[in-house]
Amino acid sequence: MRRDNLDLFGEEFAAAAPARAENRTENGEVENETAVTKCPSCGANMVYDSEKKKLHCIHCGTVRDIDAKSSEEQDFERLLAENNTWGRETHVFRCENCGAREVLDINEIAKTCPFCGTSNIVKTDELSGLKPNAVVPFQIGKDEAGSRVRKWIRKRAFAPGKFRKSARPEEIKGVYTPAFSFDTATESEYRAVLGKYYYTTRRVNGRTVSQRHIRYFTVSGHYSMAFDDVLVQASANIDQQSLDRLQPFDTNNSKEYTKEYLSGFTATQYSKSGLSCWDEAKGVIRNRLKSAILGQYTYDVVSSFDISTQCFHITYKYILLPVYVGHCNWHSKLYNFFVSGFNGKVTGKAPVSALKVSGLVLLGIGVLVGLYFLYRAFGG
Repeated sequence: MRRDNLDLFGEEFAAAAPARAENRTENGEVENETAVTKCPSCGANMVYDSEKKKLHCIHCGTVRDIDAKSSEEQDFERLLAENNTWGRETHVFRCENCGAREVLDINEIAKTCPFCGTSNIVKTDELSGLKPNAVVPFQIGKDEAGSRVRKWIRKRAFAPGKFRKSARPEEIKGVYTPAFSFDTATESEYRAVLGKYYYTTRRVNGRTVSQRHIRYFTVSGHYSMAFDDVLVQASANIDQQSLDRLQPFDTNNSKEYTKEYLSGFTATQYSKSGLSCWDEAKGVIRNRLKSAILGQYTYDVVSSFDISTQCFHITYKYILLPVYVGHCNWHSKLYNFFVSGFNGKVTGKAPVSALKVSGLVLLGIGVLVGLYFLYRAFGG
């Protein structure tokens, strides 16, 4: 049985990748002329079709199945000594405008950045890092994702009208974002001091006045809880809050990663190691444990809460999650929106119209003034 305290595994982990030979032209450019999978009928490049759930040739229409095996949980020990790298079949491109890093199949080239739309993309000598062992394939197509974005934009009531028109969902691109999911069983010892309100009354200047007090009590005990697929974003390009809004991704039914799923899509490079993500997952686990434990009691305030937790049977998946990425520039500021390629949920940021906000504030003031005069007119 593996036993792990929540405070362990603080050291950083970085995978190393072997050197890879490249073909270069006389002017130093990298040659990328062949595709991941060739069509058996016409020889053109095949891409993954999210609606057909198969490889598809856009030239002749031929489809080919992918041997879709279920992904398997990896023992935590493997994360500590992982040397399974992605460098032999991928390479990294960096956007010189926003700094986003994309991982593409070794035979594909990044032409524009999905996060800011610039074509100022350069190939780097950076290592692709750890190879994913799981993937949630795209389930909805680009057209459907665009339709979801248009509905989302129409609901931005405080966004400027011109912004709604300038946001172009047809420019969205399918990008796999990396994440680590963790499973673990936990055993915890806890002690907390909680408080419950009670009230007393007394007479002051002929009036009855109520006064609130707090009666404290101590609770302690043992608590067992299992956690399944605690998901932590591993890329800086999509923040954790946005990823949470796009969930769920059905990671329990993820597929074993094969390079065919990347055909026609890109993946963002992870910027946080597996151990860094585990540290974040421990914070999530602690907060959920605290909520579950305190949920057993009736209280009004928490004076203190202490918990000591051990984790058992820790497993993980390094998983690619499907996200459509779009962007819009407004007054020299970049606004991104994201669509889950699994369930179609949309999230993002939009500018706020100062004129609309001012109008709402004035309306609110007008309502309050009107209520005040009504109050005075009817004598209170």
